[in-house]
Amino acid sequence: MERTGPFKGRTIAVVNDLSLDEQHYLYAKARELKTLAKSGGDTSAFKINDRDYQAYLIFMEDSTRTRESFRNAAKFLGCRTNVFDSATSSFNKNESITDAIKMLYGYSADSCFILRTKLEGVCRWLQTALASYAETSGRPKPGFINAGDGKHEHPTQEFLDEYSFLEQLGWDESNIHIALSGDLYHGRTVHSKADGLRIFRNVKVDLVAPELLSMPPYYMQKMVDNGFEVTAYESLDEYLASGKVAPIWYFTRLQLERMGESVLEKAPSLRKSVTFRKDMLGLVPEGARFYHPLPRDRVNPTNPTFLDSLPLNGWDAQSENGYWTRIIEIGMLSGLLGHDFEGEFARQEELSENFIQETTPAEHRKPEYKVGIKPVEEGIVIDHIAVGKPIEEIWSSIEAVRKILKLNVRSSHGVYHSLRGEGEYKGIISLPDIISFGEKDLKKLAAIAPGCTLNLIRNSSVARKYRLSMPPRIYGFGEISCKNENCISHPSHSEGVVTEFVHKTGSTFICKYCEREHPYRDIWDI
Repeated sequence: MERTGPFKGRTIAVVNDLSLDEQHYLYAKARELKTLAKSGGDTSAFKINDRDYQAYLIFMEDSTRTRESFRNAAKFLGCRTNVFDSATSSFNKNESITDAIKMLYGYSADSCFILRTKLEGVCRWLQTALASYAETSGRPKPGFINAGDGKHEHPTQEFLDEYSFLEQLGWDESNIHIALSGDLYHGRTVHSKADGLRIFRNVKVDLVAPELLSMPPYYMQKMVDNGFEVTAYESLDEYLASGKVAPIWYFTRLQLERMGESVLEKAPSLRKSVTFRKDMLGLVPEGARFYHPLPRDRVNPTNPTFLDSLPLNGWDAQSENGYWTRIIEIGMLSGLLGHDFEGEFARQEELSENFIQETTPAEHRKPEYKVGIKPVEEGIVIDHIAVGKPIEEIWSSIEAVRKILKLNVRSSHGVYHSLRGEGEYKGIISLPDIISFGEKDLKKLAAIAPGCTLNLIRNSSVARKYRLSMPPRIYGFGEISCKNENCISHPSHSEGVVTEFVHKTGSTFICKYCEREHPYRDIWDI
């Protein structure tokens, strides 16, 4: 079969890179393959058998289970495979990840890259960086699969987890009640569940972790936004005492290597609060299953080895399911699979760029400015800066506008009463003799001081007037950066990433790569 399926060259950086229909397709195909293989059936339709197709496994962070399941999946598919691991890879020699991937891409006519990194957002950036490179070279776009990036996400683990839950529930997608226990702060596998569990129509999630290891607010809010019923508990003892115990448990290990010294000192008590004990067995619902992304901590496992021989053990079968689901993932991105897909594809949200509105000539009038602002005969006046905000915030906004736009010229500015009502204030910057203001400056001004207006003054009258609202995304400015030091776009990593933020809600923006939330003022380097 020709490898021209609709998923060819796609990227799986986060769970939502696959629509719910596409996830259903992945699970259905993995189920079909597993059934055929277990019964000795013909699995040839699931094999690429093309040595010109190359799978690069780049593991810049230690991994055995994920790396080996992908390596064996590639072997089953019959494609060429190259493995780079943290111990031997030259990626740890201060080399540019972007340049290295471009070089490897140039060695093969068609390829897929599976990456595990400490840096977050790497696959999203490489997807962007290599798209134009592929078009220029005339080769197919490479696929990218995130095999875990820092504390961000681990989508392929999430897909094998959801497959395992569906398998336990007899492929009934109507309801799931699940307990997530352990290190929920650092655990990217549980972060991915904020979106992955949407495969079920009704979701109840119990979060079991002490405060220092609790689920980050961003992911908790995402669960709530997705319609999940979420309840938090400080320990397994508190959870079991509630009498509202889930039939599916998902344990994670304490990721001590990601914790600061102050947290490490409390590790024994933290571990005790999320470690299952023999005396808890009688409080677990009949037919319950325990899962774990593996490997466990061999000295202090949160789900101890006495559970291995009990029916509660769901993690052994779960681990095997990684093989089947990852075969399908590579098969989809290679273009082998997908010809029979009939659902909706993942859609990129269309962001309106209509945040700069020029008023109609009928609204132009002679400007009236307050005491201390000399009327401008020729120039620019920026009005309604941070209107309605506290006076301190207005002054801060005025300072930000001047610094970022480099308005170090003869001018005046101040905070004045607004016509909106008693006790309402606004900022004004008056810039005589400046007679032009480019589109890029307008966009930058909208990002710094959304809600302001810009007036071009000619012959003491407003010749043109622009109303600026919050832009849907902010990008391409040298004065912005993601403040997450583990993000691929952070300046300290020198990867030449084009920083980009997407507007979420209110004055909150999300980094395109690591999805870290920022108040809009914090994205600016001032």
